[in-house]
Amino acid sequence: MNGFLTYESWDEGKVLELNTQLKESMDVLKWAFQEYGSQITYACSFGAEGVVLIDLISKIMPNATVIFLDTELHFLETYKLIAKMEEKYPRLVIEKVKSSLTLNGQAELYGDEIWKTEPDQCCHMRKIIPLSEQLQDKAAWISGLRREQSETRKKVDFINRDEKFKKIKVCPLIHWTWEDIWSYIKLHELPYNELHDRSYPSIGCKTCTLPATDPNDHRSGRWAMTDKKECGLHRELLQKQGGISND
Repeated sequence: MNGFLTYESWDEGKVLELNTQLKESMDVLKWAFQEYGSQITYACSFGAEGVVLIDLISKIMPNATVIFLDTELHFLETYKLIAKMEEKYPRLVIEKVKSSLTLNGQAELYGDEIWKTEPDQCCHMRKIIPLSEQLQDKAAWISGLRREQSETRKKVDFINRDEKFKKIKVCPLIHWTWEDIWSYIKLHELPYNELHDRSYPSIGCKTCTLPATDPNDHRSGRWAMTDKKECGLHRELLQKQGGISND
């Protein structure tokens, strides 16, 4: 890493220039890996955006590290997809990162099915803390956020200052549409989660994900029947950019 851009050395003017100069996803990824090398990782949920990003990353850094936050509550279809991706990209390092707190231990401390009563707390323990631990020795991380995904994400840039983890967050797919994502998957014959064929455009834990109820809101099946919109990984970024007022 050449030290040009870190959370501590953030420069609004330079970042604005970068976000203006970078036009394509591959340009963003090339810049990211040239800038950070081993000091950047990709946190992938293995949705449709995830398989596209992995394919793009493999063309630039075939031995890159990908983190999957394994809450131990994901759909079987998600785990099957990961196995397919490991086979397709054997040089890629896919790390399944789990909470140090087992599901049984969590139940003993907080009660059964805390995701129903305190979903924010569950996400914090099973996603946010594990990712924070993984990012301790990193300067930046990659995310598959797209502006089209929801109202909360419309102002995300290619390069962002991540207040939650005190890192640089790189989002190469911000301008991609859902149609773009699927055109790429079909063109390159990529594996994808079978649940996408069953009205699950956005896929999280099986305990908190239903088929989308609103065709215009791909995240309408996430935390259904609650006012929760995000797991918390992107909360501070989206608040800063005016996307959400609460998680």
